[in-house]
Amino acid sequence: MPSIKTRGFSVNVGRIILITFVLPIITLIVGLSGCGESLDDSPQTTGIAGEIRIGVVLALTGQFADELGKPMQNGFELARAEINSSGQLGDAKIRFITEDDQSVSAVEAFNKLIHEDGVSVITGLAVSTQAKEAFPIAQENRVVAFSPVSTAPGLSAIGDYIFRASLTVDELNSNGVKITQEILGYKRAATIYDETDLFSTNSNEAFLDALAEHGVEVLTTQTIQTGNTDFSVQLTLIKETNPDAIFCTALPKEIPLILTQGRDLGIPNLVPFIIPQLSQALVQGAGPAAEGAISLIAWSSIKPTPGNGAFVQNYRAAYGTEPNAWAAQSYAVLYILAAAIADAQSTDSTAIRDALANTINFDTILGQFSFDAVGDAVYDPQVLIFKNGEFKAFE
Repeated sequence: MPSIKTRGFSVNVGRIILITFVLPIITLIVGLSGCGESLDDSPQTTGIAGEIRIGVVLALTGQFADELGKPMQNGFELARAEINSSGQLGDAKIRFITEDDQSVSAVEAFNKLIHEDGVSVITGLAVSTQAKEAFPIAQENRVVAFSPVSTAPGLSAIGDYIFRASLTVDELNSNGVKITQEILGYKRAATIYDETDLFSTNSNEAFLDALAEHGVEVLTTQTIQTGNTDFSVQLTLIKETNPDAIFCTALPKEIPLILTQGRDLGIPNLVPFIIPQLSQALVQGAGPAAEGAISLIAWSSIKPTPGNGAFVQNYRAAYGTEPNAWAAQSYAVLYILAAAIADAQSTDSTAIRDALANTINFDTILGQFSFDAVGDAVYDPQVLIFKNGEFKAFE
Protein backbone atom coordinates (compact mmCIF):
# COMPACT_ATOMS: atom_id res chain seq x y z
CA MET A 1 0.00 0.00 0.00
CA PRO A 2 1.23 3.57 -0.57
CA SER A 3 1.97 5.82 2.36
CA ILE A 4 1.89 9.55 3.02
CA LYS A 5 4.90 11.14 4.73
CA THR A 6 4.02 13.94 7.15
CA ARG A 7 6.65 15.64 9.35
CA GLY A 8 8.59 12.45 9.99
CA PHE A 9 5.77 9.94 10.34
CA SER A 10 3.97 7.82 7.79
CA VAL A 11 0.26 7.27 7.34
CA ASN A 12 -0.73 4.16 5.44
CA VAL A 13 -3.45 4.95 2.90
CA GLY A 14 -4.81 1.41 2.97
CA ARG A 15 -5.21 1.59 6.73
CA ILE A 16 -7.08 4.89 6.48
CA ILE A 17 -9.55 3.39 4.01
CA LEU A 18 -10.01 0.28 6.16
CA ILE A 19 -10.48 2.29 9.34
CA THR A 20 -12.98 4.61 7.64
CA PHE A 21 -15.06 1.60 6.61
CA VAL A 22 -14.77 -0.44 9.80
CA LEU A 23 -14.92 2.27 12.49
CA PRO A 24 -18.71 2.88 12.33
CA ILE A 25 -19.31 -0.87 12.69
CA ILE A 26 -17.00 -1.10 15.71
CA THR A 27 -18.68 1.94 17.26
CA LEU A 28 -22.12 0.34 16.83
CA ILE A 29 -20.97 -2.95 18.37
CA VAL A 30 -19.36 -1.22 21.35
CA GLY A 31 -22.43 0.95 21.86
CA LEU A 32 -24.78 -2.03 21.79
CA SER A 33 -22.66 -4.09 24.12
CA GLY A 34 -22.16 -1.29 26.65
CA CYS A 35 -18.56 -2.42 27.02
CA GLY A 36 -16.04 0.35 27.74
CA GLU A 37 -12.98 -1.86 27.13
CA SER A 38 -10.37 -0.50 24.68
CA LEU A 39 -9.93 -2.30 21.38
CA ASP A 40 -6.18 -1.49 21.50
CA ASP A 41 -4.42 -3.42 24.24
CA SER A 42 -1.07 -1.67 23.78
CA PRO A 43 0.07 0.29 26.85
CA GLN A 44 -1.05 3.94 26.80
CA THR A 45 0.11 6.43 29.45
CA THR A 46 -1.70 9.73 29.23
CA GLY A 47 -0.37 12.58 31.33
CA ILE A 48 3.05 12.72 32.96
CA ALA A 49 3.71 11.96 36.60
CA GLY A 50 6.24 10.11 38.70
CA GLU A 51 9.24 8.73 36.83
CA ILE A 52 9.85 9.17 33.13
CA ARG A 53 12.10 6.25 32.24
CA ILE A 54 14.42 6.81 29.28
CA GLY A 55 16.77 4.15 27.95
CA VAL A 56 20.33 5.32 27.29
CA VAL A 57 22.75 3.23 25.22
CA LEU A 58 26.36 4.38 25.48
CA ALA A 59 29.92 3.19 24.93
CA LEU A 60 31.07 3.24 28.55
CA THR A 61 33.87 0.73 27.93
CA GLY A 62 35.98 -0.05 24.89
CA GLN A 63 37.58 2.14 22.23
CA PHE A 64 34.74 4.68 21.98
CA ALA A 65 34.30 5.31 25.71
CA ASP A 66 36.62 8.27 26.31
CA GLU A 67 35.87 10.29 23.17
CA LEU A 68 32.20 9.41 22.71
CA GLY A 69 30.44 7.49 25.49
CA LYS A 70 31.57 9.27 28.64
CA PRO A 71 31.15 12.84 27.31
CA MET A 72 27.69 11.86 26.03
CA GLN A 73 26.81 10.49 29.48
CA ASN A 74 28.02 13.73 31.08
CA GLY A 75 25.90 15.80 28.70
CA PHE A 76 22.83 13.69 29.43
CA GLU A 77 23.34 13.82 33.20
CA LEU A 78 23.88 17.59 33.25
CA ALA A 79 20.67 18.16 31.27
CA ARG A 80 18.73 15.67 33.41
CA ALA A 81 19.72 17.44 36.64
CA GLU A 82 18.70 20.82 35.21
CA ILE A 83 15.39 19.60 33.78
CA ASN A 84 14.42 17.67 36.91
CA SER A 85 15.05 20.71 39.12
CA SER A 86 13.37 23.18 36.76
CA GLY A 87 9.81 21.87 37.03
CA GLN A 88 9.55 21.79 33.24
CA LEU A 89 7.85 18.40 33.53
CA GLY A 90 5.81 19.28 36.58
CA ASP A 91 6.39 16.82 39.40
CA ALA A 92 7.65 14.15 37.00
CA LYS A 93 11.36 13.30 37.03
CA ILE A 94 13.49 11.76 34.30
CA ARG A 95 15.27 8.53 35.24
CA PHE A 96 17.84 6.88 33.00
CA ILE A 97 18.20 3.14 32.46
CA THR A 98 21.69 2.91 30.99
CA GLU A 99 23.21 0.09 28.95
CA ASP A 100 26.85 -0.16 27.84
CA ASP A 101 26.83 -1.03 24.14
CA GLN A 102 30.46 -2.15 24.32
CA SER A 103 29.67 -4.77 26.96
CA VAL A 104 26.74 -6.07 24.90
CA SER A 105 25.74 -5.34 21.31
CA ALA A 106 23.53 -2.35 20.60
CA VAL A 107 20.84 -4.76 19.40
CA GLU A 108 20.95 -6.63 22.73
CA ALA A 109 20.81 -3.34 24.62
CA PHE A 110 17.76 -2.17 22.65
CA ASN A 111 15.97 -5.50 23.13
CA LYS A 112 16.56 -5.42 26.89
CA LEU A 113 15.39 -1.83 27.26
CA ILE A 114 12.27 -2.46 25.19
CA HIS A 115 11.20 -5.94 26.32
CA GLU A 116 12.47 -6.05 29.92
CA ASP A 117 12.48 -2.43 31.02
CA GLY A 118 9.50 -1.28 28.94
CA VAL A 119 10.89 2.11 27.94
CA SER A 120 9.15 4.19 25.29
CA VAL A 121 12.26 6.22 24.36
CA ILE A 122 15.89 5.21 23.81
CA THR A 123 18.67 7.71 23.27
CA GLY A 124 22.46 7.54 23.00
CA LEU A 125 24.01 5.21 20.41
CA ALA A 126 26.89 7.08 18.80
CA VAL A 127 28.33 4.84 16.08
CA SER A 128 26.37 4.74 12.82
CA THR A 129 27.27 1.10 12.16
CA GLN A 130 25.57 0.12 15.43
CA ALA A 131 22.65 2.48 14.83
CA LYS A 132 21.93 0.80 11.50
CA GLU A 133 21.57 -2.52 13.33
CA ALA A 134 19.59 -1.27 16.35
CA PHE A 135 17.22 1.31 14.87
CA PRO A 136 15.03 -1.33 13.16
CA ILE A 137 14.43 -2.93 16.59
CA ALA A 138 13.02 0.35 17.90
CA GLN A 139 10.94 0.90 14.78
CA GLU A 140 9.49 -2.62 14.86
CA ASN A 141 8.43 -2.15 18.48
CA ARG A 142 7.19 1.44 18.03
CA VAL A 143 9.74 2.86 20.46
CA VAL A 144 11.31 6.27 19.83
CA ALA A 145 15.05 6.08 19.12
CA PHE A 146 16.77 9.48 19.23
CA SER A 147 20.53 9.47 18.59
CA PRO A 148 22.51 12.60 19.45
CA VAL A 149 25.57 11.66 17.41
CA SER A 150 25.18 9.17 14.51
CA THR A 151 25.63 10.94 11.17
CA ALA A 152 25.51 8.40 8.31
CA PRO A 153 22.87 9.40 5.74
CA GLY A 154 19.62 7.48 5.51
CA LEU A 155 19.40 6.08 9.04
CA SER A 156 16.44 8.21 10.14
CA ALA A 157 14.55 7.02 7.07
CA ILE A 158 14.49 3.52 8.62
CA GLY A 159 11.19 4.54 10.17
CA ASP A 160 9.01 7.20 11.69
CA TYR A 161 10.13 6.47 15.29
CA ILE A 162 13.78 7.28 14.44
CA PHE A 163 15.28 10.75 15.05
CA ARG A 164 18.78 12.21 15.12
CA ALA A 165 20.30 15.42 16.49
CA SER A 166 23.60 15.43 14.64
CA LEU A 167 23.76 16.86 11.15
CA THR A 168 24.30 14.10 8.59
CA VAL A 169 27.67 13.87 6.88
CA ASP A 170 26.25 14.85 3.51
CA GLU A 171 25.01 18.11 5.07
CA LEU A 172 28.23 18.74 7.01
CA ASN A 173 30.58 17.79 4.20
CA SER A 174 28.74 19.62 1.44
CA ASN A 175 28.68 22.80 3.53
CA GLY A 176 32.33 22.30 4.51
CA VAL A 177 33.57 21.86 0.95
CA LYS A 178 31.60 24.90 -0.21
CA ILE A 179 33.06 27.17 2.49
CA THR A 180 36.65 25.88 2.47
CA GLN A 181 36.92 25.81 -1.34
CA GLU A 182 35.63 29.39 -1.61
CA ILE A 183 38.23 30.61 0.92
CA LEU A 184 41.22 28.39 0.06
CA GLY A 185 40.60 28.00 -3.66
CA TYR A 186 41.96 24.44 -3.79
CA LYS A 187 41.74 22.64 -7.15
CA ARG A 188 43.30 19.24 -6.37
CA ALA A 189 42.43 17.02 -3.41
CA ALA A 190 43.02 13.58 -1.91
CA THR A 191 40.77 11.58 0.41
CA ILE A 192 41.45 8.91 3.01
CA TYR A 193 38.76 7.00 4.92
CA ASP A 194 37.96 3.89 6.97
CA GLU A 195 36.39 1.37 4.59
CA THR A 196 35.07 -0.79 7.46
CA ASP A 197 33.01 1.95 9.14
CA LEU A 198 29.61 3.15 7.88
CA PHE A 199 30.09 6.76 8.99
CA SER A 200 33.47 6.95 7.27
CA THR A 201 32.40 5.37 3.99
CA ASN A 202 29.32 7.60 3.73
CA SER A 203 31.37 10.64 4.68
CA ASN A 204 33.91 9.92 1.95
CA GLU A 205 31.13 9.52 -0.61
CA ALA A 206 29.72 12.88 0.47
CA PHE A 207 33.14 14.48 0.09
CA LEU A 208 33.57 13.03 -3.40
CA ASP A 209 30.14 14.30 -4.46
CA ALA A 210 30.78 17.78 -3.07
CA LEU A 211 34.27 18.01 -4.57
CA ALA A 212 32.94 17.02 -7.99
CA GLU A 213 30.18 19.63 -7.69
CA HIS A 214 32.78 22.33 -7.04
CA GLY A 215 35.08 21.23 -9.83
CA VAL A 216 37.85 19.89 -7.58
CA GLU A 217 39.95 17.04 -9.02
CA VAL A 218 40.36 14.06 -6.68
CA LEU A 219 43.88 12.75 -7.26
CA THR A 220 43.66 9.63 -5.08
CA THR A 221 41.40 7.95 -2.53
CA GLN A 222 43.12 5.80 0.09
CA THR A 223 41.46 3.38 2.51
CA ILE A 224 42.28 2.26 6.04
CA GLN A 225 40.56 -0.10 8.47
CA THR A 226 39.44 0.36 12.06
CA GLY A 227 42.28 -0.61 14.40
CA ASN A 228 45.11 0.12 11.93
CA THR A 229 47.99 2.10 13.41
CA ASP A 230 50.41 2.50 10.48
CA PHE A 231 49.15 4.71 7.66
CA SER A 232 52.53 5.46 6.08
CA VAL A 233 51.78 3.66 2.80
CA GLN A 234 48.51 5.51 2.22
CA LEU A 235 49.90 8.89 3.29
CA THR A 236 53.01 8.49 1.14
CA LEU A 237 50.83 7.83 -1.91
CA ILE A 238 48.79 10.91 -1.04
CA LYS A 239 51.93 13.03 -0.64
CA GLU A 240 53.22 11.93 -4.05
CA THR A 241 50.10 13.32 -5.76
CA ASN A 242 50.81 16.79 -4.34
CA PRO A 243 47.21 17.70 -3.35
CA ASP A 244 46.04 21.14 -2.22
CA ALA A 245 43.88 19.63 0.54
CA ILE A 246 43.32 16.24 2.18
CA PHE A 247 39.87 15.07 3.28
CA CYS A 248 40.02 12.52 6.06
CA THR A 249 37.24 10.50 7.70
CA ALA A 250 37.96 7.88 10.37
CA LEU A 251 37.00 6.95 13.93
CA PRO A 252 38.51 8.86 16.87
CA LYS A 253 41.40 6.51 17.60
CA GLU A 254 42.86 6.76 14.10
CA ILE A 255 42.58 10.52 13.46
CA PRO A 256 45.54 11.72 15.62
CA LEU A 257 47.74 9.00 14.09
CA ILE A 258 46.85 10.06 10.55
CA LEU A 259 47.63 13.70 11.34
CA THR A 260 50.96 13.02 13.04
CA GLN A 261 52.16 10.46 10.48
CA GLY A 262 51.16 12.71 7.59
CA ARG A 263 53.21 15.62 8.87
CA ASP A 264 56.11 13.34 9.82
CA LEU A 265 56.19 12.05 6.24
CA GLY A 266 56.56 15.61 4.99
CA ILE A 267 53.05 16.59 3.91
CA PRO A 268 53.40 20.40 4.13
CA ASN A 269 51.53 22.40 6.76
CA LEU A 270 50.12 24.49 3.93
CA VAL A 271 48.10 21.42 2.86
CA PRO A 272 45.15 21.30 5.31
CA PHE A 273 43.57 18.13 6.62
CA ILE A 274 39.79 18.67 6.49
CA ILE A 275 38.00 16.37 8.92
CA PRO A 276 34.36 15.94 10.01
CA GLN A 277 33.80 16.11 13.77
CA LEU A 278 37.41 16.95 14.64
CA SER A 279 37.36 17.67 18.36
CA GLN A 280 39.59 19.28 20.98
CA ALA A 281 40.61 15.88 22.35
CA LEU A 282 41.68 14.68 18.90
CA VAL A 283 43.82 17.72 18.15
CA GLN A 284 45.43 17.39 21.58
CA GLY A 285 46.26 13.78 20.68
CA ALA A 286 47.90 14.94 17.45
CA GLY A 287 49.92 17.73 19.08
CA PRO A 288 51.65 20.17 16.69
CA ALA A 289 50.54 18.09 13.69
CA ALA A 290 46.99 19.38 14.21
CA GLU A 291 47.95 22.97 13.44
CA GLY A 292 45.88 24.21 10.51
CA ALA A 293 43.48 21.26 10.57
CA ILE A 294 39.89 22.16 9.67
CA SER A 295 36.88 20.71 11.47
CA LEU A 296 33.41 20.37 9.97
CA ILE A 297 31.19 20.16 13.01
CA ALA A 298 27.69 20.72 14.35
CA TRP A 299 28.64 22.46 17.62
CA SER A 300 31.51 24.29 19.27
CA SER A 301 32.00 26.15 22.53
CA ILE A 302 32.25 29.43 20.61
CA LYS A 303 28.89 29.02 18.88
CA PRO A 304 26.74 32.07 19.79
CA THR A 305 23.54 30.15 20.55
CA PRO A 306 21.10 30.53 23.49
CA GLY A 307 22.49 29.03 26.67
CA ASN A 308 25.73 27.80 25.11
CA GLY A 309 28.02 29.85 27.34
CA ALA A 310 26.19 28.69 30.46
CA PHE A 311 26.34 25.06 29.27
CA VAL A 312 30.11 25.25 28.79
CA GLN A 313 30.62 26.84 32.23
CA ASN A 314 28.32 24.36 33.99
CA TYR A 315 29.96 21.40 32.24
CA ARG A 316 33.43 22.58 33.29
CA ALA A 317 32.25 23.04 36.86
CA ALA A 318 30.59 19.61 37.00
CA TYR A 319 33.27 17.52 35.25
CA GLY A 320 36.49 19.54 35.35
CA THR A 321 36.99 19.34 31.59
CA GLU A 322 35.85 20.95 28.37
CA PRO A 323 32.70 19.60 26.69
CA ASN A 324 33.02 18.18 23.20
CA ALA A 325 30.39 18.21 20.45
CA TRP A 326 29.02 14.82 21.52
CA ALA A 327 28.46 16.03 25.08
CA ALA A 328 26.71 19.14 23.74
CA GLN A 329 24.51 17.21 21.33
CA SER A 330 23.47 14.79 24.09
CA TYR A 331 22.65 17.72 26.37
CA ALA A 332 20.52 19.28 23.62
CA VAL A 333 18.77 15.96 22.89
CA LEU A 334 17.42 15.66 26.41
CA TYR A 335 16.04 19.18 26.29
CA ILE A 336 14.38 18.44 22.94
CA LEU A 337 12.93 15.22 24.35
CA ALA A 338 11.70 16.93 27.51
CA ALA A 339 9.95 19.60 25.44
CA ALA A 340 8.30 16.90 23.31
CA ILE A 341 7.12 14.99 26.39
CA ALA A 342 5.75 18.21 27.90
CA ASP A 343 3.97 19.07 24.65
CA ALA A 344 2.54 15.55 24.35
CA GLN A 345 1.59 15.44 28.05
CA SER A 346 2.26 11.73 27.70
CA THR A 347 4.99 9.14 27.93
CA ASP A 348 3.39 7.10 25.16
CA SER A 349 5.93 6.55 22.39
CA THR A 350 3.56 7.50 19.58
CA ALA A 351 2.60 10.76 21.27
CA ILE A 352 6.28 11.58 21.83
CA ARG A 353 7.07 10.69 18.21
CA ASP A 354 4.40 13.06 16.96
CA ALA A 355 5.59 15.88 19.21
CA LEU A 356 9.21 15.40 18.11
CA ALA A 357 8.23 15.36 14.44
CA ASN A 358 6.56 18.75 14.90
CA THR A 359 9.63 20.36 16.50
CA ILE A 360 10.30 23.58 14.58
CA ASN A 361 12.88 26.29 15.40
CA PHE A 362 13.31 25.12 18.99
CA ASP A 363 16.08 27.10 20.72
CA THR A 364 18.98 24.84 21.77
CA ILE A 365 22.71 25.24 22.29
CA LEU A 366 23.07 23.79 18.78
CA GLY A 367 20.97 26.63 17.35
CA GLN A 368 17.35 26.85 16.24
CA PHE A 369 16.51 23.17 15.90
CA SER A 370 13.98 21.47 13.62
CA PHE A 371 13.48 18.01 12.13
CA ASP A 372 13.11 17.40 8.42
CA ALA A 373 10.53 15.02 6.94
CA VAL A 374 12.49 11.87 7.86
CA GLY A 375 13.61 12.86 11.37
CA ASP A 376 17.05 14.30 10.62
CA ALA A 377 18.18 17.49 12.34
CA VAL A 378 18.10 20.90 10.68
CA TYR A 379 20.26 23.74 12.07
CA ASP A 380 23.38 25.66 11.05
CA PRO A 381 26.69 23.72 10.85
CA GLN A 382 30.11 25.18 11.63
CA VAL A 383 33.53 25.18 10.01
CA LEU A 384 36.46 25.70 12.42
CA ILE A 385 40.23 25.86 12.03
CA PHE A 386 42.74 24.85 14.70
CA LYS A 387 45.32 27.63 15.01
CA ASN A 388 47.74 28.51 17.79
CA GLY A 389 46.34 25.90 20.12
CA GLU A 390 42.62 26.65 19.77
CA PHE A 391 39.68 26.33 17.43
CA LYS A 392 38.50 29.48 15.68
CA ALA A 393 35.77 30.19 13.17
CA PHE A 394 37.11 29.53 9.67
CA GLU A 395 36.49 32.66 7.65
